[in-house]
Formats: sequence, C-alpha cells, structure tokens
Amino acid sequence: MQQQKVRVRFAPSPTGGLHLGGVRTVLFNYLFAKQHDGEFVLRIEDTDQTRYVPGAEEYIIECLRWVGLNADEGPHVGGPFAPYRQSERKAEYRQYAEQLVKAGYAYYAFDTPEELDEMRKKTVDNHSTQYNQAARAYMRNSVSLPAEETATLLEKGTPHVIRIKMPANEEVGFTDLIRGHVQFNTDTVDDKVLLKADGMPTYHLAVVVDDYLMKITHAFRGEEWLPSAPVHILLWKYLGWEASMPQWAHLPLILKPDGHGKLSKRDGDRLGFPVYAMNWADPKTGDLTKGFRELGFLPEAFLNMLVMLGWNDGTGKEIFSMEEMIERFSLDRVHKNGAKFDYDKAKWFNHEYIVRTDDTRLAELFAPVLQEKGVNAGPEYVAKIAGMVKERCQFVNEIWDHGFFFFQRPETYDVASVKPKWTPEKSQFFMDWSSVLETMTDFSLVSIEESFKQLATSINMKVGELQLPFRIMLCGGKFGPTVFNISETLGKEETIARIVKGLDAINA
Repeated sequence: MQQQKVRVRFAPSPTGGLHLGGVRTVLFNYLFAKQHDGEFVLRIEDTDQTRYVPGAEEYIIECLRWVGLNADEGPHVGGPFAPYRQSERKAEYRQYAEQLVKAGYAYYAFDTPEELDEMRKKTVDNHSTQYNQAARAYMRNSVSLPAEETATLLEKGTPHVIRIKMPANEEVGFTDLIRGHVQFNTDTVDDKVLLKADGMPTYHLAVVVDDYLMKITHAFRGEEWLPSAPVHILLWKYLGWEASMPQWAHLPLILKPDGHGKLSKRDGDRLGFPVYAMNWADPKTGDLTKGFRELGFLPEAFLNMLVMLGWNDGTGKEIFSMEEMIERFSLDRVHKNGAKFDYDKAKWFNHEYIVRTDDTRLAELFAPVLQEKGVNAGPEYVAKIAGMVKERCQFVNEIWDHGFFFFQRPETYDVASVKPKWTPEKSQFFMDWSSVLETMTDFSLVSIEESFKQLATSINMKVGELQLPFRIMLCGGKFGPTVFNISETLGKEETIARIVKGLDAINA
C-alpha cells in the first residue's frame, strides 16, 4: 500500500499581529513537511467576520516571506485545493452541518441572545454556564421542540445555529504525537456551535471539513486546543471520515519569562520586548506594536530561537541552520511542558547570527540606517566596518552605535581621559607623525603601526601612552576596534585631518 504524502497546514485568523507562537507553529509544520518531502499549506480561517481586520492576511503572508517559511499552497499562490480562504468555502460547510443534523449528530438551536444570557444566569448556581446536555433539554432547539414547530421555525427563516449533539458519558481518546494517549469524557464538553446564524462555520466544523477536503495528514496546533479535541474527533467520526483523520500534535505553550501563564502582547508591552514577528499597525486605532524584524532580528536567528522554545535535539547544540533543523527535527523531542520566553536569550541568538553573517549582507541590512542618518558610504566600505564591529552587536542597527565614527568626525572628545598625562612632547609626537603619514605610500595597518612605534621608540616615548590619545583623536572616546585598523579604514587624509582636529581639542 502506497504511503500517503505528508500534508500539513497553518490556519491563522486574520485578526491582528502574528504572535511568535504562531510562527513557531509554522516552523514545526514546515520542518516536518520538508523532512518527509511533504507539502505545507497556508489556509486563512476568516469565518469570524466580526473579528476580521483588513490587511491582516497580507501581513501574515509577509511575515512568512520574511522568515522564508513559504507555503506550497495558499491564497497567495493557489493550489489544487483552492480556495484557501474559509469565507470563500461557505456553501460547503452548511452541506456538512445539515448532514450531521439529518443523521442525528447535530441540531438546530433557535435561542436568542437574551435567552442564552438567561440560561447562563440560571446555571451559574449549578456551576455550569455551558449549553450542554442538561441545558439542551429546556432551551429552544430541535431536540426539545416538537418536529412540527422546528419545521415551522425553519420555514419562517427564524435565525438559528447548528450545534453538535454531544453524547452522554462517552470516553473519547486519541494518540497525540507529543503527549501520547489523551482521553476525555463527553460530559465535560458542551454542545459547540458548528454553524453560526450568518451561515459561516465555527472553527470546530471548518477545521474538520477543510482538513478532510485538503487531505491534511498531520495537524500541529497549540495545547490550548486540547479541550476541543473530543468535538473534532466526534465530527470526523460522525461525518464518516474517521479513517482519514490527521494525526495531531498539540504543541507546548510559550510562557511568560517567569513561567506563569501564556506569553501575551501585554507582557511584551509591559516588559519591553516584541511578541509579534513584524511591526503591526492596528488599522482601527493606529496603534503600532513593534516586531522582531523591525527591532533588528535576522530571520534565521528568529527561527533558531523559536525552534529551541519547546524542542532540542538532545545534544546540547543550540545553533542550527535551516538544513540542520530539517534534518534533526523530531516530534519525540518536543517537550510536553510550556517553554519560558527569554528575551536575553533571543538577543544572544541574534548576536551569534550577526557574527556568522557575511559582511556584505550586513552592509545591505544596515544601509537603511545610514540612509536615515543622511550618510552616503560605499557598500564595500560599510561591509568592512560591519566586519570590524559585528562581534559587539546584538542587532544590525548597533553597527552605528559601535562604528558611527567611521562615518563622521567626532564632534566632542573625551579630553579628560588624556589631559592628566598629556605633555608638550606628546603633542609634538603627533605633529611629527602626521608629517610621516603624509609621505607614506603604503597606508596599511602594518605600515601605520610600524611607523607609529618606530617614531615613539626613537624619542623614548611609551607606545601604550600614545595609543589612547590617538584613539580619542580618531573616535572621540575610548571605544572602537584596534586603533590602527580604524586608521587604515579611514584612510590617510582622514586620519591626518582627525589628528589635527584632535590635537586642537586636547591642547585647548
């Protein structure tokens, strides 16, 4: 028997920014699919039109494009199972909901919002606010009403929903690819709405129908969906598709840094770090929530950080290329418990990738910062500077913080660090050395350093006492790479000009 081709999907709702937990779900789906030579599908779950946000779908697609987790099928690329937006599949869902009603596995519920509110008030004292088996008996639905009255209500077009009819006291279980055998009793689950009054399906019906029609073989989702599993299992069974049900893997939550509760946007706002993949501007309020991309995270560092939130390969290794992740990823190494988000660790990953990144690419990524500051510099020059300072950077934009002096002469000087040991002889040394530099034809690091040390030795001056003033003349302060490397990069004319200007500041 031929093995079925692996097909996985990511099915976000277009309601706002893409949480890092969502990107991790995509990543695990993607790694699993590529490892098994399978297909990764993007499906937009836009059935809740009241929460739909214009631009959110395009934002999701751009997030996946940024991190390089591109879908094989989806609303933006098409595919053999189109359409990939649930709002465009509306007619199909009603067909299956009606099929469930006809078979006795679901029912019409005509309750008004006011009646539902009253029901919840009644059941509060009984410690239940669910539309369950007990509530079903006294609410207005096709189970409690006579068949004739139900038919009349339907003929009149009375607003209604379709709910699943959960059986009494049945054990429903399945094997989770991460958690092993999981079991529920149906008495703990309410009669979920499957089809809303506007004809749109809820997640419960849509996810089952779509996974079946799109031939999804493996479904990865967050552990918060575990309580819904019995509803979905029964729907697969009631629709006659049980043999085609995908294997499920419920991923561990990404927790707050203190480990208490699921990480939210509010936590990021409160603690000063992003939780969205990219900047998200709310079209209704105009509020901007910062993302990892705009803060300067490299996409490969972001993905490497995410894969380690709830998974490891057992070796202690932390840095993985995409090829290594695809090769080594396995569900049996995914943790059952939640993973605490550590922003300092996230920055560490970014630093490690900046150090490993080609200097030319860093220069390209840094170009917008220079443009914003009105600095015009050639790409080769910028690449050289990036290579000199990247060991100190956690973010690409920090190339400026650690190398701004390569692009502009100092406006101020840390004269206080030099003055206590400054002498007329030192001032004369730099004037004489400037003349030596003027004559040099080989302005390389080695030649610059050699001439510096030769002149100092010839007049019995300590090289170490002269290097700090030279650094302050070039940079303005006690920072930067090797001072002779800075000089070589700046070039002969700029080095001499900075010595002259620096001497004026120190001697003032």
